[in-house]
Amino acid sequence: MAFKQRVSEFKSALSVQQIDLKHLKRLCFSGIPDGSGIRSICWKLLLGYLPPQKDLWPETLKRQRSTYKQFVEEIIIEQCRGTKSGKESKEFDVDHPLNPNPDSQWLAFFKDNEEVMSRYFFFQIATKYPNKKVTTGDDRDFETLRERVLRTHLEASHVNTNRSGLKNLSAPRKIAPEEYFVLGDSQEAHWEVVERILYIYAKLNPGLGYVQGMNEIIGPLYYVFSSDPNTEWQENVEADVFFCFTSLMSEIRDNFIKSLDDSACGIGNMMKSVRTLLRERDLMLFTYLEEQQMRPQFYSFRWLTLLLSQEFALPDVIRVWDSLFADEKRFDFLIYVCCAMHTVIRDQLLAGDFATTMKLLQNYPDIDIHIILSRAIELKRPRVVVPNPHRDRRRDDRQQLFHDHLCHRQIQKLTTD
Repeated sequence: MAFKQRVSEFKSALSVQQIDLKHLKRLCFSGIPDGSGIRSICWKLLLGYLPPQKDLWPETLKRQRSTYKQFVEEIIIEQCRGTKSGKESKEFDVDHPLNPNPDSQWLAFFKDNEEVMSRYFFFQIATKYPNKKVTTGDDRDFETLRERVLRTHLEASHVNTNRSGLKNLSAPRKIAPEEYFVLGDSQEAHWEVVERILYIYAKLNPGLGYVQGMNEIIGPLYYVFSSDPNTEWQENVEADVFFCFTSLMSEIRDNFIKSLDDSACGIGNMMKSVRTLLRERDLMLFTYLEEQQMRPQFYSFRWLTLLLSQEFALPDVIRVWDSLFADEKRFDFLIYVCCAMHTVIRDQLLAGDFATTMKLLQNYPDIDIHIILSRAIELKRPRVVVPNPHRDRRRDDRQQLFHDHLCHRQIQKLTTD
């Protein structure tokens, strides 16, 4: 379908007073056109931030944005003012972005933030609409995060154990103070706005707090909303992103809770679903990965937890999220996309050893995202099985040959060793 025709369809769907969400989801599932702020509006609708009744938008937005301003005042300004004056209450004495304690959970945030900044220059530049209460308030007597970063450059590396039980040295390249985009005192970088949103979310959700990887979830949301050409949307992007991020996290937060990994709603069950689907649709590839002892925790844990935000370039991540947000069974489509990522590169996987296979899955090759999504849609369609004993016999023969091939390779390896 021509681009102009797609844009026309979306504008028509969004122009009515009572938006048909089912129709909009069908349109969004196939990809939202870039430009004109269409994606920004669609995502807000798909994530439940905006109601389908357009006449309710002004009051909804006014209420939510007012609520967020109150959060900033109570959680950011009052706390940071108390931090610098030394008068903070016990409630806020636990942890905060300006905490110099090396055990602060915000060290993880700073490391994550540097990783995002190194990939996306956008987050280093100044927002057109900084929070004036934070940057230029008459009673501003607290140190901003950027001032803290410039004053004390973080130099932390540590050994940690991840949720798959693997120990690794975390020592990402540090961004020196001079590498930060130079901004005036009255300006704010996009990354500072993202930090503020995540901090407020963490304080309002103490049971979860800030968990490594949340920055990867909020990044695409913030980028899409900030790219909206509408001045009103841009001016209020911080509040809008906060509530959409909160809505999204309400659906995927179980992925970030280690104690739920093996529950029906946890990430372990999702990884199992990917393996089950792969076994059903490509038994040969599944068997080979099993023979290689390729555990899902080594790669699909990250795929699923971060909604593929680290596997593709930002435009491709955004395209994938169009479909995920529009999925009638929220995020079930993610299982099919992950399975498709296996089958699209099956020849390379079958030809490699453990190290090669691991590298392919942990550093996914540059492949047209539309090929992967098309394959995922094929996998999602119900299979029509027509009994054919001759075909089944040939399939069994192929599987036996493949099994013999694996055995032969193992014997060769043992003999060589």
